[in-house]
Amino acid sequence: MTTHFDFTPLYRSAIGFDRFAQVAERLTEQRKCTDYPRYNIVQLEENKYEITLAVAGFELSEIDIEVRADEVVISGQKTTDETEAKKSAESKFLHRGIAERNFTRKFELADHIEVKGADLANGLLTLLLERNVPEALQPRKISIGA
Repeated sequence: MTTHFDFTPLYRSAIGFDRFAQVAERLTEQRKCTDYPRYNIVQLEENKYEITLAVAGFELSEIDIEVRADEVVISGQKTTDETEAKKSAESKFLHRGIAERNFTRKFELADHIEVKGADLANGLLTLLLERNVPEALQPRKISIGA
């Protein structure tokens, strides 16, 4: 059973909480999407993270990574030429376990998280992320009587 939440009343009556409502709305939408492509999220160090997606069958030119204010969007768009499409149509698959369909995967980014780079090797797309808290927001010591 799928439950749908309506966040419209929150938009009308709460000032400054619109981002919270958007995050909650996105989380409920993500439950509807498939698990394709599979991914891992790893914390490498205190402020360094890595997202790895299994994108077997995709070339570098078929993958797009876009960083928005509070999310990173990774999409794969298969571009098949006529020869490949004809070969695929003529082939009789006995088992088709490698999904080469188009995808869009979104990851919500916390405050001060930056995408530092990406790499594609052996069918795995790896994104490096780092939390860079501005110095003004970091804890600091106040000396007494100085």
